[in-house]
Amino acid sequence: MGRRRRWRDGAGTLVVGEGLDRVRVPLEIAGSYRARTTGLLGRGAVDGAMLLTPANSVHTFRMRMPIDVAYLDRRFTVIAVRTMRPGRLGLPRLRSRHVLEAEAGAMAGWGVRVGVQVEVEVE
Repeated sequence: MGRRRRWRDGAGTLVVGEGLDRVRVPLEIAGSYRARTTGLLGRGAVDGAMLLTPANSVHTFRMRMPIDVAYLDRRFTVIAVRTMRPGRLGLPRLRSRHVLEAEAGAMAGWGVRVGVQVEVEVE
């Protein structure tokens, strides 16, 4: 059995793709309960993405904008991507261990789609 990583709140970089097609995106890491429950609530914009970990579902109650949500398994492989309007409750994904959130439409531009494995670099 592998050891689970203990994530801390902070900054990092989301890396999508390989070789010359790599996209690097500023990332906020929400590893504490408080940071995960706050997430993107009350924000009008996001610079990059936010990683909620551990997490397997999200909601958009009290959000001001639609968001893209990517559910990741323990190896950081994307298992589902959804766009959620404010006031919605996302269904839990059983295999999900992490959730990425970003402004609606951003993930498609980065190449985040089902089957893609992303990397997280912690600063």
